[in-house]
Amino acid sequence: MNRPRHRRQFLRDLGLRAAAVPFILNLPSLGFANQSARKQRLIIVFSPDGVVPDTFWPDQTGSDFTLKESLKPLEPLKDRTLILHGVCDKLRGDGDNHMRGMGCLLTGIELFPGNIQGGSDTPAGWASGISIDQEIKNFLQSQEATRTRFGSLEFGVMVPERADTWTRMVYAGPNKPIAPIDDPYQMFQKLYGRRQDQESLRSVLDELQEDFAKIEPLVSVEDRRLLEEHATFVRELEQELAADTGRDHPVPEIEPGVKRQNDNMPTITRMQIDLMVQSLAADFCRVATLQLTNSVGQARMTWLGISEGQHELSHEPDSNAEAQDKLTRINRWYCEQLAYLAQKLADTPEPGGDGSLLDNTLIIWTNELGKGNSHTLDNIPFVLVGGGLDFRMGRSLKYRKVPHNRLLLALAHGFGHRIERFGNPDFCGDGPLHDLT
Repeated sequence: MNRPRHRRQFLRDLGLRAAAVPFILNLPSLGFANQSARKQRLIIVFSPDGVVPDTFWPDQTGSDFTLKESLKPLEPLKDRTLILHGVCDKLRGDGDNHMRGMGCLLTGIELFPGNIQGGSDTPAGWASGISIDQEIKNFLQSQEATRTRFGSLEFGVMVPERADTWTRMVYAGPNKPIAPIDDPYQMFQKLYGRRQDQESLRSVLDELQEDFAKIEPLVSVEDRRLLEEHATFVRELEQELAADTGRDHPVPEIEPGVKRQNDNMPTITRMQIDLMVQSLAADFCRVATLQLTNSVGQARMTWLGISEGQHELSHEPDSNAEAQDKLTRINRWYCEQLAYLAQKLADTPEPGGDGSLLDNTLIIWTNELGKGNSHTLDNIPFVLVGGGLDFRMGRSLKYRKVPHNRLLLALAHGFGHRIERFGNPDFCGDGPLHDLT
């Protein structure tokens, strides 16, 4: 097969439109994409307000452990799961624990002084450093071999429109929070073209299919299958959006700032996960975050038969068995979304490589608190799934209150980014978290 030498000339000769370019340039058989190195990926999934320890943490350590109720959805993926108990947020300073838990979770550094008043005596502002996902994104984007179209993508679900320390966990740098995109229509626009209505989306699809037809004779059988998967995904999303109009709630318009409804949260979550997996398959990015609501999140999970807000339930004492059961069911639902994401990655072959997307992706599910009613920053939940960083999976580990900065360092090192400290250096002295590999 004759591979084109110059990308611009190749695109010009075929008359390909901008919407198709990201898909086409990443096809291995065209020779434009760098296939010499493995594509490592990181996904961080957040859910709020702590967990119920008795129904979350395994009693055993090592490879022979039993998943409790909150983590039962991971049973089919148990051998690809790593559960870390005893990893703690040691950062203190301004703000309440919800604020510090959220703002310091991925940054590993204190909040700036500010005027946002929480439940403590001292108000606070934004985090004073970059988050680990953006640190890794910048490292990958600095090299031609690992550079992608977006670098990172920040997905959200039912994140409030207001901007404050409880609603932001990703930071481009000190005082630079990044807002997640929690409207799947807006994310679709970002990925596939900036269109304003459903008819324009159909037009984008038609253009993509025309361009795919032009390129199909020039690529391998495997790449033809990948092109067809791209086209099928876009068509299915269009059909899903159209079908949604027949339900008893309005379909969000394709524009920023449209309010979503609480009861649509399961549908929106699955749409965002599907978009994320497709964006990884197309190599739009290698770092992604999925923020499910926010710190002090008040989602009402009516689809589980729960009418109370999650945050108000999280404040109930341990003696309230009914509240603890509801919180367990809530966290199990979050875990179901994690399992759905992981399984979808496992079912998606690695384009141009071996294995599946999950084999080359590490998912981390975490939280801003260890336990809701005590607001503790000890034992922050960190549940890892996948093979992206070659950690030794299929285990339950218990540490002795190690700073979570060391886990953040380990993530950077897993990508070959050999930094010696991240966030507050006082909590990095022992280096990357041990016993992961």
